[in-house]
Amino acid sequence: MTLIRDILAELEILAPLSYQEDYDNAGLLVGSPQTPVTGILFSLDITEAIIDEAVAKGCNLIVAHHPIIFRGLKKLNGKNYVERTVIKAIKSDVALYATHTNLDHVVRGVSFQIASRLGLSNIRILTPKKQLLTKLTFFSPVENTEAILGELFENGAGKIGDYQECSFRTEGTGTFLPGESANPVIGRRGEQEAVREHRAEVMFPSHLESRILATLKKAHPYEEVAYYLTKLENENQEVGAGAIGELPAAMEAQDFLHHLKTAMQTGVIKYTSPTNRPIRRIAVCGGAGSFLLRNAIAAGADAFVTADYKYHEFFDAEDQIMICDIGHYESEVFTKNLLHNYLSGKFSNFALCLSEVNTNPVRYFV
Repeated sequence: MTLIRDILAELEILAPLSYQEDYDNAGLLVGSPQTPVTGILFSLDITEAIIDEAVAKGCNLIVAHHPIIFRGLKKLNGKNYVERTVIKAIKSDVALYATHTNLDHVVRGVSFQIASRLGLSNIRILTPKKQLLTKLTFFSPVENTEAILGELFENGAGKIGDYQECSFRTEGTGTFLPGESANPVIGRRGEQEAVREHRAEVMFPSHLESRILATLKKAHPYEEVAYYLTKLENENQEVGAGAIGELPAAMEAQDFLHHLKTAMQTGVIKYTSPTNRPIRRIAVCGGAGSFLLRNAIAAGADAFVTADYKYHEFFDAEDQIMICDIGHYESEVFTKNLLHNYLSGKFSNFALCLSEVNTNPVRYFV
């Protein structure tokens, strides 16, 4: 039997909740983690129509990108679509989960989905975040170091970009004097002991701190483990805003716009005047991404694909880059495919359904 908490655990491996912005409200919004799952509906938004679709398809969990509860709710009397949607979810016994800016900020997340649909290669985070990494330094008998590191690697430590099982160690002498109530693995109470030890260091994502420390203490032979943690300023190359990559071959601006329109299935693109160079390097950001324009230009992007640009913001291109606004819904609607594909290989005892409801509130007259 698969419970909602099992689904959430997998989703939060992909996009940890700690990576969401302070203003966000990602996570389980309605429902109990202990409820058995009958089916999952994946959608961009959560509306009353989405709740109806979930019920019709036998799904009691909706996994969406946008949280229906974004600001605090003081009343639930159905006076607006947010309150009506939450009421309907509760009455229908449908749980609601949102993975929002945390999914925006990870490798394989929202912006990577856009980059993949555009056929970009060498895709990486456009603006990596800082202060999300911690260094663990610990001391252990030389003969135990490999086993301890192996356990730490299994639990998320030692990953730097595309490199796994990264660590550093030096050998020295550790000394200690066990007290009368101690139960030393090595040495005797009341006697000074000197042991050949390693000082070993590994990095890990800061949100894994509790798991990493529990793993260290379980794997370490000593009664009292000597270690310390250091918060790092390093950029985490796997967490941040936007993405950037390259087309297989350069395109003229009009050809790229046709390619973009087809790949993202959008009917309208607002864009600035093309520069005098072909389009090859592309920066992307799902949803409102104007805050990343300077980063896109600094990274040498020829075009910046995003949404929600305001009139005066288009002037900021200053002939250095071509801004392409494809619409908020259009930039993120394929997030439901991303989530569906991610969970498809992990659970097979209930239905995983893509929403067929168009929740875009914007209409175009063309």
